[in-house]
Amino acid sequence: MSPPSPVDPESIPKEVKDGAVASILGSLAMTARLLLHTGPEPITFFWVVRRVSVAAIVAAFVGWGIQDHISSASLRMAVIGACGYAAPEVADYVLKYIKARGEAEVAKVTKRIPSNGKKRPAKRK
Repeated sequence: MSPPSPVDPESIPKEVKDGAVASILGSLAMTARLLLHTGPEPITFFWVVRRVSVAAIVAAFVGWGIQDHISSASLRMAVIGACGYAAPEVADYVLKYIKARGEAEVAKVTKRIPSNGKKRPAKRK
């Protein structure tokens, strides 16, 4: 049995390479932020994984989206890094907004239901 042939770097599509580089840049930007974290909230493993994952995913999409619009490689990498850096806060804001809207809708529905613990009187026939 022969060993598998090595992967030729030239056979990998350019979009995949750019996406990988963008994800790595976004993850590194988020990792730098986590190392400098001084906030009051506790840092857990899943909190770190969530934030680094969001940064990597957003950076990959931004990298794919701007590759034809920005020709300077250094400016492109700066934009990708900045978007990866800001992505977790934007995601947190969106999640809080969605949660607040959902709670407001639930409050509208529960406002119609009497909550004083008394049962409604039975209707007469």
